[in-house]
Formats: sequence, structure tokens, C-alpha cells
Amino acid sequence: MSKTKMVSIVAGCYNEVDNVEELTRRIGLAMSQFPDLDYEIILIDNDSVDGTDQKIKQLCDADKRIKAIINVRNFGHIRSPYHALLQAQGDAVIGMASDLEDPPELIVDFVKNWLAGSKIVIGVRRSHEEKGITPYLRKIYYSLITRISEVDQVRNFTGFGLYDKRVMDILREIKDPYPYFRGLICEIGYPRVEVPFDKPLRKSGLSKGNFFVYLDSALLGVVNHSKAPLRLATIIGGTMSGLSFMLGVYYFVRKIIAWDDFQVGFAPLAIALFFFLGVLFFLVGMLGEYIGLLVTHTVKRPMVVERERINFD
Repeated sequence: MSKTKMVSIVAGCYNEVDNVEELTRRIGLAMSQFPDLDYEIILIDNDSVDGTDQKIKQLCDADKRIKAIINVRNFGHIRSPYHALLQAQGDAVIGMASDLEDPPELIVDFVKNWLAGSKIVIGVRRSHEEKGITPYLRKIYYSLITRISEVDQVRNFTGFGLYDKRVMDILREIKDPYPYFRGLICEIGYPRVEVPFDKPLRKSGLSKGNFFVYLDSALLGVVNHSKAPLRLATIIGGTMSGLSFMLGVYYFVRKIIAWDDFQVGFAPLAIALFFFLGVLFFLVGMLGEYIGLLVTHTVKRPMVVERERINFD
């Protein structure tokens, strides 16, 4: 007899005490439409301070299909959920946020497409409730990363989706300690099914996204999947050197021709100096991002350190 297939649903948690119970309930309702499939829910708590870990333990006591990983400290918004994804042993693994901004009801569409043969099924956001300059910056970033990336990137994809066991096995072999997950999914190259959805308004808790979180993800996406900044540095360096040389020749010739009448002054020198320094610091910063990424891969620190596991066999 064939083994019953299992779906693992993984959600990273940080200060989501008011959302985790509804999350597990709605996941259960979605999976109840597939009586021939087993499922497990893996919640990883990233050292919450609002009692989320205690709430998760209560859920685990009530339902053995709910499993938990409790971290000893906060390991960040990238490492913690990715670690939990790699621990899942299902025939398909679904990664999602625990704040209910990734609707659990989409699991039905994900699983149906997976049963039909798709190896990757992802949720793509159609709309955002964000206001101000953030949506425009997001649009500019996606346009930039799409142009400079060495592989096609998916706009408005945050990692919410279903990944077949074959895909997960490839991710485990890569052993990336600080991955740009959405870029890795595109890098693997399997055909993907995109399921559009509208991002719902958050009902409880506060958003964990801020400028530094978005900046971290944005820079990680650039340095992981494009060498364009390094090549740009070479081009800019060569261009600036050439322009500086020609400008120097121009001023030298003018001064020789009209030694007493032509006053160069300090304005061109100051403007050029501050401009070149600005470009230099930008390029050094980008170079530092690449070096930092190499250090992260070389040091071999643990992705997370677990305090305890619950309901894992």
C-alpha cells in the first residue's frame, strides 16, 4: 500500500500571541478539505516577549499535529523561519507568516496545484494597504532587482507558497546560512504556479516590518543574485578616471594659454571632490555587503540555537 502523503505547514512567530490560535484553526479548516492527506503545523518562536511561546505550548498540548521550535534568542526574520522550513519532512512544505497577512485559505489552492503535479506554487500579492512612499520604493526595488538579477524574480512574492520535497531537498543541499529565500526559489528553476491574492488587513499585533528589515532584505537580494554592483563599480571607476584626466588636461591647457586671466578657483575642485567621495563611499559600502556575505558563509555559525522542541518524534 502507498504511504499517505503529508503536508508540512511552517510559520515563523514573533510576538503573535493573538494570532497563532486563529492561524492553526484556519490551517486545520483548509487541510480538512483533503482527508486523504496528513499534515503537521510547525511553529517556530523567535524569542517572543508577549507570551507567544506559552500559547504555542498550549496549542501543542491540545493537538499533536502542532509542533514547536522555541529559540533561545531572536535570530532575525530570515534565519528563524528558514531553519524551521528545513526541519519539515513533509512531501510538500508550505511556508507562511503567522500574522494572518498570508491567508491560510490559499493553502487549498496550493495543495490542489501540487496534487496536479506542480513542484512550486506561490502566492503573489496583488495589493498592499501601505501608504506614503513605501509602495513606490517597493515598486522601484522590484524593477531594479528584476533588471540586474541573473535569474527572473517574482514581483510581490514574499516566500508564501508550497514547495515539493524535491525542492526542499535542493534547498537543504545548498546550505545557505542567510538566504534570500524568494531568490533561491527562482534560482532553482522549477516551473511555478502563481496564485494571486489581496493582502488582508492585520487584525491583531504590530507589523514587524520596518525600514531596516526591508533594507536588509533588499540588499540581500541584490548581493545574492547579481554581480551588477561590482561591475558598476568598475565602470564608474573607469569613467570617473577618464573624466578626471580630461578635465585636468582641459584646465592645464586653459591655464597655459591664459595664465593671468584664467582663474580656476576652488569651486570645481570642491564639487568634484565631494561627488567622487560620495560615489566612493557608496561603492565601498556595496563591496562591504559582498564581503559580509562571504564571511557569513565562511564562519559556519548555527542558523539558530533551539531551546526546546515539542511534539517532534
